[in-house]
Amino acid sequence: MHDHGDGEQRHHDERHDAGRSHHDAATAGRWHRIRHLVGGHSHDPADRTDPALESSREGLRALWISLVALGLTAAAQAVVVAFSGSVALLGDTLHNLADALTAVPLAVAFLVGRRAATRRYTYGFGKAEDLAGVLIVGVIAASAVLAGWTAFGRLLSPEAMREVPFVAAAGVIGFAGNELVARYRIRVGRRIGSAALVADGLHARTDGFTSLAVVAAALGAAAGWDVVDPLVGLAISVAIGLVLKDAAREIHRRLMDAVDPGLVDAVERALRGVDGVLDVTRVRIRWIGHHLHAEAAIVVDAGLSLLDAHQLSADAEHQLTHSVPHLRTVTVHTDPACHAGDHHHADLSHRRRGLVEDGRG
Repeated sequence: MHDHGDGEQRHHDERHDAGRSHHDAATAGRWHRIRHLVGGHSHDPADRTDPALESSREGLRALWISLVALGLTAAAQAVVVAFSGSVALLGDTLHNLADALTAVPLAVAFLVGRRAATRRYTYGFGKAEDLAGVLIVGVIAASAVLAGWTAFGRLLSPEAMREVPFVAAAGVIGFAGNELVARYRIRVGRRIGSAALVADGLHARTDGFTSLAVVAAALGAAAGWDVVDPLVGLAISVAIGLVLKDAAREIHRRLMDAVDPGLVDAVERALRGVDGVLDVTRVRIRWIGHHLHAEAAIVVDAGLSLLDAHQLSADAEHQLTHSVPHLRTVTVHTDPACHAGDHHHADLSHRRRGLVEDGRG
């Protein structure tokens, strides 16, 4: 099997770049600076490792900005809790603090994910981010249980609320702060391919719903209906459970190496567009952290020399890395087109095709 990792891919790219003219090299240098400023995709071999570093920095920046924003939101709510005695607002404040603290394990995951691969962890440490996502799902589950339990307790023992307008205002502030943080985390997480950061954004959204429950409870208290507070709290705990289901499903898919089938189609189209590729018999893609790793088997003319087949697989890898977002490494295996007597290649290609077709079901 031809295993063309990052080293051979960089070697292929360097041979490609060596043929540029002096003018093209200067132009490429200017474009490199422009791409660096706007954050675009770089085609230079020296930049192959930069996207991982830039993505991790972007993820860390999103986490710390979220931590500061939620910390300020919780601090503002805590001031109101001090003179209102609102148990609902106290719970919402604790939820916001818990959501802010989820940035800590995620930050550790991003930092660990940047460590170089070792002989024991040959794929690197990108999966640490998915493990952090599992922890976040656990925090969401604990929040759902706590919200439901607290609401049930208040249903049995209602309490009068003081300074109702301030409590309502604090609830609005909590919702606005959490929703802004949620949208920011989800947007950045999807852009860099981080399921854990997306899950963390969904958790921030659950706390926003809890803040709306505080507003509803304040309105109920203003109308003299203290029972509204625990009833709305129970409803919000159900909503948190629904968000928990979505976040758990996303993390489960990442842990099981699931990808969008459309991504497989895109890889197959890109490979079939390479001159000399007769067929694509297998495609495997997996997320490791917030980068994709792919393996593919292609069919080429049996009359090609070993050097030509090697060059064709390198061309296929080059095409994929510049066609598929978040794709970091590619390994392409070449199979010769079947001729009389090539039963072992025919059987191997048939088995690979069968695996691909079974996977579509």
